[in-house]
Amino acid sequence: MTRVRYSTSPTAMASRDKNSPQGSVVLKTRSERKTARPRMFRVLIHNDDYTPMEFVVRLLQVVFHRNEADATTIMLHIHNYGFGVAGVYTHEIAETKVAQVHMLARQQDCPLVASMEPEEDPDAEH
Repeated sequence: MTRVRYSTSPTAMASRDKNSPQGSVVLKTRSERKTARPRMFRVLIHNDDYTPMEFVVRLLQVVFHRNEADATTIMLHIHNYGFGVAGVYTHEIAETKVAQVHMLARQQDCPLVASMEPEEDPDAEH
C-alpha cells in the first residue's frame, strides 16, 4: 500500500508553478513497511519434590497474574507432568519472569526452577 503525504513546505511552495492545478500541494509517495511480530517465548516452571504447592500457586498469581483457579490448574499440571507453561511473552519479558521466579524461590529457600523456550512460529516456513 502506498501512502500519499501532502506537503506545504516553503521549498515546495517556492518551486510551485502558478499555472499548476495542484497549487501549493506537492504529492510524495512512501511505501509502507510491515513490522514483524516479535518472537515469543514460553516460561516453564519445573516440578521438584521440595517446593510447596501453595507457594507455586501464589507465585503464579503474583508473577504471572493468574487467578487462583488458573494458578491451581497450572500447578497441578506442573506436579503431574514435571513442568508447565506459566505464560508466553517476548524475550525480554520472559527473561524477567524467569528471574523473578528464581528470586522469590530463593527468598523462600525453595529449589524451584523456571526456564524459557521459544514458541513455535506458525508463520515460519518449514
